Amino acid sequence: MSTSTEATRLAEDVTRLGDGRWPRFILRRSGRLLVSLWVLVTASFLMIHLVPGDPVRSALGPTASAAVVDARRESLGLNDPLWEQYLHYLQGVVTGDLGVSIGSQLPVAQTIAQRLPATAVLAVLAFIVAVVISIPIGVAVAIATRRGRARGLELGFSSTSVLLGSIPEFLLGVTLVAVFGVQLGWLPVAGREGASSYILPVLALALGPAAVLARIVRLEVLAVLETDFVRTAQSKRLREWKINVRHVLPNALTATLTLGGLILSSLVAGTVLVETVFAWPGLGSTIVGSIQTKDYPLVQGTVLVYGIGVLLVNTIVDAALALLNPQSTVAEG
Repeated sequence: MSTSTEATRLAEDVTRLGDGRWPRFILRRSGRLLVSLWVLVTASFLMIHLVPGDPVRSALGPTASAAVVDARRESLGLNDPLWEQYLHYLQGVVTGDLGVSIGSQLPVAQTIAQRLPATAVLAVLAFIVAVVISIPIGVAVAIATRRGRARGLELGFSSTSVLLGSIPEFLLGVTLVAVFGVQLGWLPVAGREGASSYILPVLALALGPAAVLARIVRLEVLAVLETDFVRTAQSKRLREWKINVRHVLPNALTATLTLGGLILSSLVAGTVLVETVFAWPGLGSTIVGSIQTKDYPLVQGTVLVYGIGVLLVNTIVDAALALLNPQSTVAEG
């Protein structure tokens, strides 16, 4: 494929975006997002009603009097009909009122607002580290091992990436604590105090996804290196770094971005266990603590926020892919 042909196809794709298919794409994605949000909200509402026993009694303990339990149930609206509770919950979600914690009696939204920044920063930093590590390594290994070269490097890269990608974040976090925190004493292992406290939890979250992403980058780069337009660029005796930057990397990043979005979603979920290991004051440790104390309104609100975060990340990735590859919107109608 020549450069002029590639430019012509890009111009045709941009024209297609302008003929009304891009707005339809946005409407479809927005509709799916709203349906997914409704399912998520409904599931989080039913959570507290599907738990065996009385959640208020479980949270207050067996020593609480019946009068205290009834008063707390009344204040939480748990004595109302189920449909009325559901409508009230929907209204609260829309207005940002996620109820009141059974244990602390503080608004759930207030607790989440205090803990969310710590989790968000941890997940975003881990994602950035995973991308910064994986893309250069994947590209470099692909170029070095192209057409069967450097078999030893390929074997070492594959073995290491598979190993790191298969270790759970929880186990990796414990290992990092034991080595760098306990034995060597180089880094803090608990809390969120200073820049050094971010290093171990970020690495625990990022190393596994970075290994998986590096393998995907390598495979995509190897495929792009064998395409006609790369051969055409090579026949023009362009510098290798120009070919890699202008032609190889942009074409290899589409599939990488797709997987990257999924990885970011998994990083958000992975913070639950990692925050527990490092006593990180975020939503992950909050949801674990609320499950242990059976504070179901807090569990309910935290799960809802996690789910919304994952849905929004997936939607943003879909939109970014549509901008990078306009044909994806055309394919859907």
